[in-house]
Amino acid sequence: MKVDVLILGGGLAGLSAAHHLGERGVRSRLVVESKAIVGGTAGSVTAGAFTFDYTGHLLHLHDPYGRTLILDLLKDNLATHSRKAWIFSQGVFTRYPFQANTQGLPPATIAECVAGFLETVHRPRPLSKNPDFLSWSRATFGDGITRRFMRPYNEKLWRTPLSKLTTEWQGRFVPKCSASEVVYGALAENNALFGYNASFRYPVRGGIQSLPDALAGRLEPGVVRTESPVTAVDLREKTAQVEGLGEVHYERLVNTLPLNVFLDLATPLPADVKAARKNLRWNTVWNLNLGIDRAAPTDKHWIYYPEKSFPFYRVGFSSNFSPNLVPEGHAALYLEAARPGGARVNRDKLGTAMIKGLREAGLLRRSDEISAKIWMPVDVGYVVYDRARTPAVEAIFRYFGTLGVESIGRYGGWKYSFMEETILDGKRCADRLTGDVAASEASSAVELRALK
Repeated sequence: MKVDVLILGGGLAGLSAAHHLGERGVRSRLVVESKAIVGGTAGSVTAGAFTFDYTGHLLHLHDPYGRTLILDLLKDNLATHSRKAWIFSQGVFTRYPFQANTQGLPPATIAECVAGFLETVHRPRPLSKNPDFLSWSRATFGDGITRRFMRPYNEKLWRTPLSKLTTEWQGRFVPKCSASEVVYGALAENNALFGYNASFRYPVRGGIQSLPDALAGRLEPGVVRTESPVTAVDLREKTAQVEGLGEVHYERLVNTLPLNVFLDLATPLPADVKAARKNLRWNTVWNLNLGIDRAAPTDKHWIYYPEKSFPFYRVGFSSNFSPNLVPEGHAALYLEAARPGGARVNRDKLGTAMIKGLREAGLLRRSDEISAKIWMPVDVGYVVYDRARTPAVEAIFRYFGTLGVESIGRYGGWKYSFMEETILDGKRCADRLTGDVAASEASSAVELRALK
């Protein structure tokens, strides 16, 4: 088989690249996907009458083109929600983000957090040009907020000391507040919505699988081949070994597989790229989905758990996104725990601890019947932004540039991003491959400002 463009991975980035290439007249293109369905981690799995996603996959629309495309893809199959995100710490629920919502916590904690924040305003700490995340957090939020939430939660999520993390990832994802907002949120309930995900959209029917299915539906028959994992790629000969298809010859290659996975399949790799591959670090999100035989125990969308006493860092209630994910009178929950990438995990032991933690959190009664239970781990959940990450990625991408290889999306680009941006990555890739550099540059940055 010979194709002009071979796309590895049938997730949102790969499907978007194929769609936008087709719109630009490129007909000879092939998407190969290892699973039986498209979507990758932006897909859904059914378990009996329940539909589960790979943790919370919510649509945040910030780009005019991305918004128009996604609304056209899903049409009437979208509902809009105002975020109901909370934090549970010291036995108290507070609204997200923590830094603007300390009201209700013990008075000593509130005083510590507010005083620490005000100190950053009146006696700002100097920061280096490229500070570590811990130093940045202390300088931005103060010692109290850092100690009570920023440090324990992020170390639970990233599984890395914050002194070893850079700040490259946080600009779009960690809400910043003014002094008046911090003080107000210490004295009264603060209903202001902060951050890029203050509102979100989610499919009414079919789970998040509806989105990749709709995108794949824009492609001609035969462009996507499922159950076709790639087993090897020869970058010099421009060939890929694909189960069920044999040897596929390509002119141009687009990778959307996790960068570490792709590099382990690819040859030849020069010494500096092999060394860079060894410096890529990530965590795995161990995602346990549960269906229970009663309505959701809360109307919240998700809850953060920064304290070590709980084995999960977040619990979400997907049936609060859409009641059509569950049978009538039931609820669906997803629990997330993080571990370093490649670490061995005893699922049974972790699952038992998670269910125990749910009971201790008051979210699961002993009388509740667990009607569905399914593990859906995300092998590369979050790319770890340590000091080695950016030099490694730059070295790898320089080599790809000499070969005309594109590596895009959250995983292929080895970055922290969201679904709309991943779809836009596919569009930009198509722009570059067809020579429309101006269009690619014009859409290269997404301002995280929710569009109505």
